[in-house]
Amino acid sequence: MMERGRDFLRAQVSNSVMQHRTLLENLEDHERQADDPRYRELCSRYIPRMREHQRMLDEYRTSLGDESGGGVKEAVGALLGKARDAVDAMRENDFLRVVGDVVTIRQAQDTFATFAAVGDQLGEPRLAEIGRMGETEHDEMQRDFNRLAQQLFVELARG
Repeated sequence: MMERGRDFLRAQVSNSVMQHRTLLENLEDHERQADDPRYRELCSRYIPRMREHQRMLDEYRTSLGDESGGGVKEAVGALLGKARDAVDAMRENDFLRVVGDVVTIRQAQDTFATFAAVGDQLGEPRLAEIGRMGETEHDEMQRDFNRLAQQLFVELARG
């Protein structure tokens, strides 16, 4: 049975913490792996902001009484991280990594948009604030990464 009330809110925030941590770790890995200096610079530019978002999500999760971060979920997250590393190893070019980043960014953007929309309705102004900030910054980030994906696509297609 699906959680309800505060348990539901805690579970969704905990899920977003894991999801966003994956995005942050991807950017950190891709900053090191990138062959294209534009990609490396893009990762470098957004990593500090993503760290700040991660900190805010972690603090908000703690304020909801979820101190542990969900031990099983953290273990699953670590396993998924290993799987992500294996997939990234198969993605031996920046284009495929950027496209994967765009998908992950959009997922985080949708989560933040939901938090922005429901935070005030639930009487959770901090959730709404985090959501609005995250939605705006992830929207900007998505446009930048998508633009790079398009540039790389054209360059690769032209040979």
